[in-house]
Amino acid sequence: MEIDLLIEAAEWEGVDIEALAEIACPAALEEFGLDPSGFCISILACNDARISELNTEFRAKPVPTNVLSWPSEEIDLPLGRRPALPALDAAGPPHELGDIAIAYETCAREAAEQSKPVAQHVTHLLVHSTLHLLGFDHINDEDAQLMEGLETRILAKLGVPDPY
Repeated sequence: MEIDLLIEAAEWEGVDIEALAEIACPAALEEFGLDPSGFCISILACNDARISELNTEFRAKPVPTNVLSWPSEEIDLPLGRRPALPALDAAGPPHELGDIAIAYETCAREAAEQSKPVAQHVTHLLVHSTLHLLGFDHINDEDAQLMEGLETRILAKLGVPDPY
């Protein structure tokens, strides 16, 4: 999987977010039998101030959040809940799934509040946001249960305890 990582906040230096992304993002794709080598994700590792700007601009919520994601295209989830991605050309460039922004201070605070290592929480949020790029959401209870179940299963395969 091609991961285009931009680290904007120095605080991320203490967390190997590149290594976490190289494990978490492909694991979400593999859950659906997708070959990660055919995909690309861009990740912005930023601070609370930057993610607050993005949250204001894109969601009209002027507060920091842990992670935001922007799929490169709308993906309809069929009844079977497998992402309906376009056919991939193995010889062509990787399919761009979209962009993720993740904020260090919020992630670190949440990890401390939940008494878990920052790396585990970041891994969870990267899986979570990759599922968003694949078309999953948690707007209603049914979708939230589906998404949480997928996250728990994917994280278990990575040796990360159930975050819920």
